[in-house]
Amino acid sequence: MLVLAIDTALEACSAAVFDSEQSAVVAGDTEIMTRGHAEALMPLVDRVMSDARVDFFALDRIAVTVGPGSFTGLRVGIAAARGIGLAARKPVVGITTLAALAAPYIAADPNTPVAAAIDGRHCHVYFQLFGAQGRVLVPPRIIPVEDAVHLADGASARLVGSGAGMMTQIWPDPMNLPPIDERGAPDIVSVARLGADAEVRDAPPKPLYLRPPDAHPQTAAILPRR
Repeated sequence: MLVLAIDTALEACSAAVFDSEQSAVVAGDTEIMTRGHAEALMPLVDRVMSDARVDFFALDRIAVTVGPGSFTGLRVGIAAARGIGLAARKPVVGITTLAALAAPYIAADPNTPVAAAIDGRHCHVYFQLFGAQGRVLVPPRIIPVEDAVHLADGASARLVGSGAGMMTQIWPDPMNLPPIDERGAPDIVSVARLGADAEVRDAPPKPLYLRPPDAHPQTAAILPRR
């Protein structure tokens, strides 16, 4: 299966073509950024497809990160994936950023729990906890950092994601910190692998926001009704 994977949800703009039968990346590229995904994504995808020497119609599916993450970044990636899928008549699957962050550690050591945490601001993190063999112990949610620490410490989990450092700052035993990886975005290869394994009906390409947007409509300038 040939999968085009796309990620613009967090602190990177990434794309890769992955051959699941060979378990190998045909071509891929990542640009680290917090803004500008809309301008960078399609040129990057074109570059990756050209390097892979693969036509869009030769793909079997498209995988895209659906969050949690940046509201703007999510819309950029999902819209691009849906557009490519529609034009090439290929299915599109959504992969959560939390699952993609945890995936390489679950694959390398399936017996050690993994806690994926993304900085959610205001002393909160987007959080998911995985147990042995990748079993979901705590589904995706946004919770106070203190609650995330309690859950991860209780499971003896390693930490991955931009929220990992926030958690270790208030860890109950500072002399016995878990292994951490504060990466700001998932590895695009992990997105591609998860995309190849996903059931299309169970992984819709819809945003996973977990919290309402910070922006709110102004009310002060509303004209009174007559």
